[in-house]
Amino acid sequence: MLRDKTLRHYLDGGCNCAEAMALGARDEYGLDFPEESVRLVSGFGGGMGCGKACGALLGGLAALGYMKADRRAHNTPGFSNLCAGFVRAFDQALGSCECADLKPRFAREDRRCAAVVERAADLLESYLLEHAAGPAPGNG
Repeated sequence: MLRDKTLRHYLDGGCNCAEAMALGARDEYGLDFPEESVRLVSGFGGGMGCGKACGALLGGLAALGYMKADRRAHNTPGFSNLCAGFVRAFDQALGSCECADLKPRFAREDRRCAAVVERAADLLESYLLEHAAGPAPGNG
């Protein structure tokens, strides 16, 4: 289950929210990228370090891109709509896409933003099921 793998990276693996989402998706869906490439999303944690867009959302979008974009986003019909739909689902489920809004409501000292990461993982999993999960050609 995506939630369990993502939370393991977040709570036990020292990952930030974006890293945990990307690695959780890699583990759950057998995505073919090395663990060290997660550094590409490291700057997204904590709302990019300044409370803007939630890192769990951005990590989910990174995983969605790896799974659904066929080499380049602009060359993948419907990809922008797919991403926008995930953002809307996240916003609707959590009430915001902004870390600065979510952190005061969901963060706990002992688990940081695990509640947001958990919800983001559940949303990504259900969103992928709803939109024919599986990697784009050549992505894993």
